[in-house]
Amino acid sequence: MKRLTLFVKGNVDIHDSLHSCRIGGVVQWNGMNDILRGAYPDVTARIRHETLTRSDALLAATGEVPALFGARDLQLGNYPLRSQFSTAVFTTPADAVFLSILPDVATPLVRHRREDVLFYPADEAEWRDDDRAWLRSEFAPAGYLSVAQSMANLAAIVERIRRERDVPVLVYNLSPVIPGDRVHCHMGLDETFATRIRRFNLGLIELSHEIGISIIDVDTVIARNGADRLKIDNFHLRPEGHRYVAEEVVRVLEDLGVLES
Repeated sequence: MKRLTLFVKGNVDIHDSLHSCRIGGVVQWNGMNDILRGAYPDVTARIRHETLTRSDALLAATGEVPALFGARDLQLGNYPLRSQFSTAVFTTPADAVFLSILPDVATPLVRHRREDVLFYPADEAEWRDDDRAWLRSEFAPAGYLSVAQSMANLAAIVERIRRERDVPVLVYNLSPVIPGDRVHCHMGLDETFATRIRRFNLGLIELSHEIGISIIDVDTVIARNGADRLKIDNFHLRPEGHRYVAEEVVRVLEDLGVLES
């Protein structure tokens, strides 16, 4: 029996396709091991998962939670401080590493006004009033990343991973199909999520040309199998969609030789 370790630094798009998808507390898709049991019965995958706030925050992380957070008990949901400032993706032994452009496309961070620390105040609406007041006084909006900034960050992340171990790095792109989107003229519009996703997807192709990362082409997988049927909203897929993506992951890992005994 071959036991793979896959380190997954990303959010719902990677976690729900590779590990599991729960809706209302009920498992609706049990991850890529369901596919491996049929196609590679002698191979199992252990998924080591951490959420990712954004590529620039990952590069700046030191592995330690900054002292400025003190003893605050911030309710951060799926983005605890230990995950936000973790460097485990660079040091944990693994057979492959997975990343995604989703955080860079969609996540606005805040930056500490004096110590230049990036932070994602997840579930801020659930915080105590004094914690929200502290956030407003100590942090300022850091805005969104450009495609160029994101790709430069991803290149630096991949280089750092490769310095530690020679393993494949696979990056998820995104489906640009937005349920309900019927825009046909963009004059006067700000950048839409659909347009932003397309730009990042193209940037990721150029990055693959330059540094040899593998792309998990969620865009093509979902388009081939019916985006209107498989997408719930901008970024969430139905369980069937996660299965199609996991099948693509297994195909790419097979092509890279990771599944060989």
